[in-house]
Amino acid sequence: MTTPLAVLDLVPVSAGSTSTEALRNAVDLAQHAERAGYARYWLAEHHLNPGVAGSAPNIVIGAIAAATSSIRVGSAATLVGNQRALQIAETFGTLTGLYGPRFDLGLGRSGAPAPGAARAPSLAPRADEVVDGLLIPAPFDFTIAPNSRFALQGALLGRVPGDVERFAGEVDLIRDFLAGTFTRDGEVVEATPADGADVELWIHGSTGGESARIAGALGLPYGANYHTSPGTVLASVAAYRSAFRPGVLAAPHVIVSADVVVADTAAEAARIGAGYDTWVHSIRSGVGAVPYPSPEDAAAHPLEAPAAASVADRVATRFVGAPEQVVAGLETLRRATGADELLVTTITHAHEARVRSYELLAAAWAARAAAAPAAAAAAAHARA
Repeated sequence: MTTPLAVLDLVPVSAGSTSTEALRNAVDLAQHAERAGYARYWLAEHHLNPGVAGSAPNIVIGAIAAATSSIRVGSAATLVGNQRALQIAETFGTLTGLYGPRFDLGLGRSGAPAPGAARAPSLAPRADEVVDGLLIPAPFDFTIAPNSRFALQGALLGRVPGDVERFAGEVDLIRDFLAGTFTRDGEVVEATPADGADVELWIHGSTGGESARIAGALGLPYGANYHTSPGTVLASVAAYRSAFRPGVLAAPHVIVSADVVVADTAAEAARIGAGYDTWVHSIRSGVGAVPYPSPEDAAAHPLEAPAAASVADRVATRFVGAPEQVVAGLETLRRATGADELLVTTITHAHEARVRSYELLAAAWAARAAAAPAAAAAAAHARA
């Protein structure tokens, strides 16, 4: 059976372009993704980043649903803490009422843990590893990165200390609102149009911490981040599977994310993907994502050694190349993590190059899947 591919769109703004154009590109890319056969199109949530126009994903989700007909649309993730549970449930109930039951509500934690909260075991220092062919770099320690921009986000969005620890309760509220089972003083309180809405609920996480545990305990599907936190992906998936109890699902179900750039040749993929290190460094340094540079600007302004070292884990775990190279890398990611689905995010300066990357990958992934039965039969015949 083919492992489904899904799209994660950050709605990147290219240098020299505008957020308006980035939003229109998101709708255009979704239409191309639907035609190419991607199973899902998910939007991320980011705030106060000049190079990312994804600050209101739930609005963009509606625009994409209106411009497509069959692809599942959703969030990866809607950040609990930036909104209250009632608002989240009502929003996705409204989307379902307008466009039908094809929405995926991915929930993620926002904010920093309360003082004294336990550190996820997967963040313990260690060296780079290669597991079943997959590079698992040393975990990046986000606590040493400047957080002034993140703190400003929290203040403007009304996050308070302890939001992270309230995540489980907010998830329970959202589930109750969607199921129409929320009660107060012994009476059912309907959250129209959320109550009864057929929304697929996911939880996303980066470490082997609370998000993974809660997803497993509730029997929900889980999204593990290789693209933003490659050093903790295996611990994240393992924690989810260890905590899993049959609930919404009878068995664990994991989607794993990856950064990808595909072109007709490896050289062209490297060229159009240039600037990624600068873009990631702008995020990790605390200034917020810069508009994605052109290949020419990236070549003219390479990162200096200390800055490059701070993003080496992200650069080394990005899959860049010709279709067959990237497909082989994603197959390694799927095998090493046991992923049931893969979530692909691609950022290039030119929108046309990004569209082309997704189309090339979809075609190569489908061709590999189609060839697999014949290859397996030939191998079995050779062993006979």
